[in-house]
Amino acid sequence: MTSTGPTSLFARINRDVLGPPDAPQPSLIVHVGSREVPLSVEESRRALYGPQRDAALGAAVWRHAVTQARRESRDGDDTGRLLLLWLVLPGVYRNLRRILRTWQRVDRADLEMEAVLAVLAALDTADPDDPDTGVRLIKEAVNRMWAYANRVTREIPVIDLGAFAEARNATVLPEERRRPPQGWEVHITPPPQREGLYATLRFAEARPRQGDRRIGTRLPDLVFRARRHEEADLIGTLVLRPAGVRR
Repeated sequence: MTSTGPTSLFARINRDVLGPPDAPQPSLIVHVGSREVPLSVEESRRALYGPQRDAALGAAVWRHAVTQARRESRDGDDTGRLLLLWLVLPGVYRNLRRILRTWQRVDRADLEMEAVLAVLAALDTADPDDPDTGVRLIKEAVNRMWAYANRVTREIPVIDLGAFAEARNATVLPEERRRPPQGWEVHITPPPQREGLYATLRFAEARPRQGDRRIGTRLPDLVFRARRHEEADLIGTLVLRPAGVRR
């Protein structure tokens, strides 16, 4: 298993199910055929993940856990749902570790929450009598964690919107800004369909060689480097105007 911090959701579930270290061990009774088998919660977990797993006993544990969780009212004490979640957790730890190793941007707390939500959502349609119901619940939790990680890693971090809005509202309107006596304004019109790759548009000016004299402006060179090839796709329109000139 992977380690869990004191504020981890998985750790909280573990504490809620097991109770304090000196508290009596919770127990349950499962039915294997016509037999009643009393188990502590630790024994029920070993029946699912231990080295000497018993398929019939494991199916009975899942059947008991799913049945009790489904019977529990929404305003109950969550004992049944907590037990079910606690039994699912060992099945998701390996993938949890893989995701955290693969993507450092993904927060562990968010992954744990996604796993719990996936199990609770799948509980509504879980069949207690299906011998594979436990595998299905674990798979739902694992798939949702990977889906969340894939989605988050594709997101682009942005600035603090509140601070940006405050700074923007405090900024002088463009038409009220003082125009520089000399210079150029750049107006870029993107294509109507924003598809494909994006990149920052940069303008570089070559360093003058020793003995060179700058006469006038280097605008012609700048415009030449900003042009596109005749056969290339249009990536946008760039317009340069002297500062202060109305559009």
